[in-house]
Amino acid sequence: MYAIVEIQGQQFKAEPQKYLYVHYLGDATKEGDTVEFDRVLLADADGTVKVGAPTVEGAKVVCEVLTPLVKGDKVIVFKKKRRKGYRVKNGHRQYFTKVLIKEVVA
Repeated sequence: MYAIVEIQGQQFKAEPQKYLYVHYLGDATKEGDTVEFDRVLLADADGTVKVGAPTVEGAKVVCEVLTPLVKGDKVIVFKKKRRKGYRVKNGHRQYFTKVLIKEVVA
C-alpha cells in the first residue's frame, strides 16, 4: 500500500514504515508529534488504485516527527561576469524535517 501525497507544494510517495525528509514544518512540531497530511493525490491499496480529482476523499497519511530540524547539504552559489570585476559568492543550507510514516489511510 502506498500513496502520493502533497506536502508543502511537493509530491512524495508515502509507504508505511518509511522515512521522508520534507521541508521544515515549523516551530510548532516537536519530536514525537503526530502529523496528518490529507492532500492525497493517489492511493494504491493492494492493486486498487484511486486517483483524486484533485484529491482522494477521506484519505490521509499519518506521520510521526522523528527529527524536527535537519540541515541539508550546503549549496554554493557563485556568480561571475568576465572582464568586469564582478564576483558574488553566496551559500545556502535548506532545513528539513524527518518524519516516519505510520499509516496510509485510503
